[in-house]
Amino acid sequence: MAATDHRKQSLYFPEDMLDEIQREATRQDRSLSWIVQQAWKVARAELRKMPSPNDVFGPTPTQPNGPDGSQSES
Repeated sequence: MAATDHRKQSLYFPEDMLDEIQREATRQDRSLSWIVQQAWKVARAELRKMPSPNDVFGPTPTQPNGPDGSQSES
């Protein structure tokens, strides 16, 4: 049996969304974590179709190198 990586992460949901997830978890007799994991697996392909901010606005300009905001001399 392969080892499973269990990491904790806090996620914040609007109250009505959390209530809906809880109702679905109860209906399926599953944990909230399991429901959210399955939702991610189902939605992942659709989410990847959405453009990222970098796709919309292009790459960000390079940041200054020096601590005072100036470019370092080479």
